[in-house]
Amino acid sequence: MTDTPSPDLVRLIMELRGQGVTDARVLAAMERVPRAAFVDERQQASAYENRPLSIGLGQTISQPFIVGLMTDALKLGDRMKVLEIGTGSGYQTAILSRLALRVYTVERHRPLMKMAEERFRRLGLSNIVTRHGDGGEGWPEQAPFDRIIVTAAAPELPEKLVEQLKPGGIMVCPVGPPDASQVLLRVTKHDAGKEVENLGFVAFVPLVQGVARDV
Repeated sequence: MTDTPSPDLVRLIMELRGQGVTDARVLAAMERVPRAAFVDERQQASAYENRPLSIGLGQTISQPFIVGLMTDALKLGDRMKVLEIGTGSGYQTAILSRLALRVYTVERHRPLMKMAEERFRRLGLSNIVTRHGDGGEGWPEQAPFDRIIVTAAAPELPEKLVEQLKPGGIMVCPVGPPDASQVLLRVTKHDAGKEVENLGFVAFVPLVQGVARDV
């Protein structure tokens, strides 16, 4: 965390507000999380550009607008328990941690998980619990969750994750095939079923089953 946001971060926050990310709590959380801390040295000059960046192993740190959009769509409260599928760089996780009581995050690539854990330690984020595992399985031992966010595109709506939501809970998840049309869905779970809203077209890396065998 930095006490004074950099001019580039302030400019990015203004850009996101202009694009429609208007929730004051979400914008404040994004202002408190330096994106530069989640990209490597070679990409520092691009850290506050509103676009995705590679983090290795075929993964990306999402475009800030998409991070803001998905976080806003979750309708987070400060007493909520959140499950994140796909830790990646840890950027989205860190923002969630500023808005929720506790964040449980699953990553299939062990090297990415280890780097994210070190970033969380450096930023003093103590309400994040990590797991190296298959994100498609969720975290059944910790279920149910108030909110679930999936940061990779599932080929179809992951019902196994919906089952881990509390009644009244919300999941935000991109759905669609790789390299083709994907949509961002918001799923609200009810006692009698679920409500599914289409939030628009997106592009994400695919949600892959199993744990990666990283060297």
